Amino acid sequence: MDAQGRGRAGDNNVDPADQWVFDPDTGNYELRLDPGQAAARPSDRTAAGRRAARKRDAEVGDTDTRPLPTQRGRRDESAVDGDGERPAGGRAARRAAAARTATATAAEAGPAGRRKRKPKKSGKKRALHWTAGVVGFVLVAGCGAAYYIYQELDGNISKVDVGVENDAVSDGPVNLLIIGTDSRSGKGNGGYGDVGSVGHADTTILMHISKDRTNATALSIPRDMITDIPNCPTKQKDGSTKTVPGENQVRFNTSLGQEGRDPGCTWRTVEQMTGLKINHFMMADFNAVKELSTAVDGVEVCAAKDLNDPKSHLKLKAGRHTVKGEQALAFVRTRHAIGFGSDLDRIKMQQQFLSSLIRKLKSSAFSSPGKLYDVSQAATKALTVDTGIGTAGKLLDFGNDLKKVDIDKITFATVPVLDNPKDPATVILNKTAADPLFAMVRADHTLAKGKKGKGKKAAPVKKAPPEAVRVDVTNGGGPIGSAQETVDWLQNTKAAKLSTNAGNAPAKLAATRLEYAPNQADQAATLADWMGLPKSALKKSGQNAGDRQPMKLVLGKDFKAPGSPIEAPTETPDGVQNVNADDKNICAK
Repeated sequence: MDAQGRGRAGDNNVDPADQWVFDPDTGNYELRLDPGQAAARPSDRTAAGRRAARKRDAEVGDTDTRPLPTQRGRRDESAVDGDGERPAGGRAARRAAAARTATATAAEAGPAGRRKRKPKKSGKKRALHWTAGVVGFVLVAGCGAAYYIYQELDGNISKVDVGVENDAVSDGPVNLLIIGTDSRSGKGNGGYGDVGSVGHADTTILMHISKDRTNATALSIPRDMITDIPNCPTKQKDGSTKTVPGENQVRFNTSLGQEGRDPGCTWRTVEQMTGLKINHFMMADFNAVKELSTAVDGVEVCAAKDLNDPKSHLKLKAGRHTVKGEQALAFVRTRHAIGFGSDLDRIKMQQQFLSSLIRKLKSSAFSSPGKLYDVSQAATKALTVDTGIGTAGKLLDFGNDLKKVDIDKITFATVPVLDNPKDPATVILNKTAADPLFAMVRADHTLAKGKKGKGKKAAPVKKAPPEAVRVDVTNGGGPIGSAQETVDWLQNTKAAKLSTNAGNAPAKLAATRLEYAPNQADQAATLADWMGLPKSALKKSGQNAGDRQPMKLVLGKDFKAPGSPIEAPTETPDGVQNVNADDKNICAK
């Protein structure tokens, strides 16, 4: 039979219908995920054998006991008699045989109520977690479908060959690129904006999951940010490869759709911008929000004021609401009714919605197999992914690898930007805040705030103004010309006019070092903040310095360039907007 058909020979795949096995001990049907289990449970056991079997069953983690769903329309499903053979006759005869077996078993077992049934497992435990969903966030949320339907989901998934095929599961950190397109294709989407849109990168989130799977950081990238798009090889329908030329200083959202660019072009653009290597991508259109929000019976959102946006068609009174379908889509598209009406305000709406969706997926969304099925169908139908996770089986492995992250360890942040002085309709990257943020993520540091300790923190050192920072800079292992480059940067960018190039250091150093006197602590604090120096780089002497005595900054082998942090920060840099997915008190305003 075909690859997705029933009864493939030579492997252990089993028709999902045949995984429901009648248990004469309980009079119920059981879902057997291991094909070998059914044969190990003949109905003519002795009482002692039955008790031993029940004990074994209690220890089997993938055995599910629950009533069989409606059998109407099922094929090749018949009760099994005591000898392991199917009784002759049609369905009526087989049902009668099953009933006789159950009656005989009940009589042998004695009066009803003397033996306790095994407690039913919760909906979450009944299903093997399989993850995928609206623009990928259900991966971390733990969205799943029962194993017995995941093959059916295979045909729902669209995939694009971006020229990179990574393994579904990685031992290191995982970087998942999530793209929401503004394509107007699909039922009911023609009324949104440009009907003929090729589908640009309207919403882009780079989700970094830590190596130990304890935390995740989701970086929202503003669509109107001016950036450089590299050359991009794209696969054509005839199997050939066409390279789309790169462009400099264009809107980020044109990394997809424009000039025939595929998701691999957005992939390469984000890698170039952040320095992070991407493992996989997931892309979805407007229907993802509509269908998945409906599948989970709505997502709770909050408005701090009445919202009325004629562009997105959102109308909400102040307070908490449960939105789904068209209303959910209107919520994540809204920007004119909140804040300054910018794309950055819309990003905050999306982060609120996705945080609430994650909480929903982690809690009540999977209270029944039917709900699991609905959510999984909605998720996979909405997805386009790379070939590395282009099957339900690969997505299963990928999702199981990522589902360990707790909600309170998922942080949304927005890549920091500044108004573009050349074009008020666009923004530019704020490198001062973005570079340490990207370094923090590359170093696998979490943005999630930890629990506060009981001990008192040391009072922060007061920082000196730029004009008071006096420092001699020497090169003790950095690239050639680093001392002068650093002085130029300090004087022209930071207004530290009292910085001086003192040439090469007398000895090479592995690590950059700043030497200062006790009465120069305020100057050292300012310089360390500018340079991104770790505490280990600060060396305080025992005596105060004279009025005109400079500090000494020795650039070590770890120095790369001025403005590039020597060590990745462990705290979220100033000026980076961020929210925690577990924060239920966020309201649009």
